[in-house]
Amino acid sequence: MHLATLARHTLSRGATPAATYALIARLGHRPLPVARAVCLALGIPQAETSRRLDDCYDALLADPRPDTESDTGELLEALGVFDIPKSLTDTELAVVDHFLTAIDAMGGIRPGHRHGLNRWFTTGNLTAAYLSLASTHPLPRTGDPTLYWTTLTTAGELLATTLPSDRRITYALTRCRARAACP
Repeated sequence: MHLATLARHTLSRGATPAATYALIARLGHRPLPVARAVCLALGIPQAETSRRLDDCYDALLADPRPDTESDTGELLEALGVFDIPKSLTDTELAVVDHFLTAIDAMGGIRPGHRHGLNRWFTTGNLTAAYLSLASTHPLPRTGDPTLYWTTLTTAGELLATTLPSDRRITYALTRCRARAACP
């Protein structure tokens, strides 16, 4: 059976991508082809799959250790290797552009926070990205609070047009407006 077909079958039975990777890898298949098969079974385009796997090949897939298939699958999932990209609308793309401006105005960002934001941009979870940024503050010495809060206000207003009934967005937008009003 072709690895991608096996991965699709396993995923259709309710297994997570990490568990699917672990199951197929335990059957004796090399890590890179297994990870590639899971990505392809999830519908991640070939070029994007290759880019993601190139980024983590040396650290996770080049030299597998016995009995680490589950750990490797979990790490691949946590790194976003198995994240299914969502096509964003023009409005959503504009929101992401505002988020990127706000991140620059933040004056610095922790790598883990940046990683989480990138994953949310990829999967289209802009609500989580907005709420995360709205609860963060620009750095006192290197950030630009005025630009940060006004940009998040604009992003929130755009996001509210796509999710008008989300109270979390409304509440965060109100807080961003207040912070933008008193620099």
